Amino acid sequence: MSYRAPVEDILATMRHVAGLDALISEGLAPELADGVTEAVLEEAAKFAGDVLAPLNVIGDRVGSKLKDGTVVTPPGWKEAYHAWAQGGWNALPGPEAYGGQALPTLVQSACTEMWNSAAFAFALGPLLTVGAIEALHAHGSDYLKETYLAKLVSGEWMGTMNLTEPQAGSDLNALRSKAERAGDGTYRISGQKIFITYGDHEMTDNIVHLVLARLPDAPPGTRGISLFLVPKFLVNADGSLGARNDVRCTGVEHKLGIHASPTCAMSYGDEGGAIGWLIGEENRGLACMFTMMNNARLNVAVQGVAIAERAYQQALAFAQERKQGTALDAPKGAPMSPIIVHPDIRRMLMEMRAKTQAARTLSLLLAANLDRSHREPDEARRKAAAERAAIITPVAKAYATDIGVEVASTGVQIHGGMGYVEETGAAQHLRDARIATIYEGTNGIQAIDLVLRKLPLSNGDAVKALIGEMRGVVAQVREANTPGFGHSAARLGAAVDSLERATEWMLATMGIDQASALAGATPYLKLFALAQGGTSLAKKALALQGEDQGAAALATARFYAEHHVGEATALELAVTEGAGAVEDSAAVFAA
Repeated sequence: MSYRAPVEDILATMRHVAGLDALISEGLAPELADGVTEAVLEEAAKFAGDVLAPLNVIGDRVGSKLKDGTVVTPPGWKEAYHAWAQGGWNALPGPEAYGGQALPTLVQSACTEMWNSAAFAFALGPLLTVGAIEALHAHGSDYLKETYLAKLVSGEWMGTMNLTEPQAGSDLNALRSKAERAGDGTYRISGQKIFITYGDHEMTDNIVHLVLARLPDAPPGTRGISLFLVPKFLVNADGSLGARNDVRCTGVEHKLGIHASPTCAMSYGDEGGAIGWLIGEENRGLACMFTMMNNARLNVAVQGVAIAERAYQQALAFAQERKQGTALDAPKGAPMSPIIVHPDIRRMLMEMRAKTQAARTLSLLLAANLDRSHREPDEARRKAAAERAAIITPVAKAYATDIGVEVASTGVQIHGGMGYVEETGAAQHLRDARIATIYEGTNGIQAIDLVLRKLPLSNGDAVKALIGEMRGVVAQVREANTPGFGHSAARLGAAVDSLERATEWMLATMGIDQASALAGATPYLKLFALAQGGTSLAKKALALQGEDQGAAALATARFYAEHHVGEATALELAVTEGAGAVEDSAAVFAA
């Protein structure tokens, strides 16, 4: 099924929720003025639809395979990547000093959605390269920057992130990979890594691995982790490629989805030690890696939106073509009708559409706040934006990826039995979507991060400011008195009230009863997402009144408010009164 990027809705969300126009008018993103944003998105949409989307099914059915010590990607993958890099897309957010265009994260995120909708497994590789560029640019030595950044920015080389080991998944305290000082400024890296996305492939001449490892005298736990750059091929003084480094892919995982993305087991140091260079300071590697991981969490949120959008488009097209039964008002003897005439099918389609667009508002709002956290000239405003971004990051990552799974599952349901067979492609979206809730920190970990680390920022004032903005949107909906909003004002107002009470409870409880706070972390995150997503859709609908998109935006915002936001009351109770049931469940699992 073909894919058409929803450029109009993406732009509307950028403008009216993320604040694109304000970024431009305030001089924080002058390069996006005069139609530049629109032009970039239109070209990205063409590449996504014309080049990447046709490869999605091929990639799923053929997959990437390890042959003679090298990973081989599906037919057309390498050629598409070279066209993508030559088109300058890899350089979009990169630093200008190394050939990048330094465009805002907001624009990069919008394009990232399109590429992931078109071919999720393809877009994964470049996403990790973007993160590697950011970490290296922020923490690397001048030598490393001069040697590697330009090649990474251009896309001539790709980057990876090597954290996970067989015994060390979410808990990096258990990390065992070793680094030995070589005495010449380099290190010798040894150890095993698993689940390394694009750990090996033939798409680029070199692969730059960012690897976490421990020095012999490192303190225990995460305080003793260092970050190293370990290239697949060493680089000569003149910039040409030299000898093969002591790093190998030993296997490619057989996965539920994203078959074309090579998820590799990596071995370092089988022949004496892979040569690596320190990034940042010794024993401070996790801080450097978090630069890459925070970028990745935004991108994974965008992946959730992307797969949901693709599943929605396919389900909509199927519902318009598939004929079963007749419309309720059809005359006797009328031919079968397209299933889209049936109320429950329309309900499911609206559920897919509304959830997808709500998740999009969270992701682009996060991207815009990240831009402000770097571009605001005033330190206080930079800090405020950074705290807003910090709060929204786990909410966007968890909620958008959960939505990716939910929407893809509903897409299979709309297809009926045809959705359960592989030929239609609906099942692939569900299989592909499932990984995004797991990697870059499982969604449960995102909820813990939100509650323990993000809510206390500025003594709770940062989260209270966000809630105040949500309340302001509710007031605007009430004042607009637009019949098309239906019961939206009441539903949204109740959700914001629930969020405020649950937030106060969390802030008061986490310091004295952490177990109870953590028991309610996941429902709290969803409650936050419902209130933020619902008010964001309403804000967009208010701004688009009288425009071509206005009616659809209003209907979508209303549906989300009346069909989903009502869950807020139950979620509040799960947060504030549900800890006892979780704690008492320990008896159920006792030996």
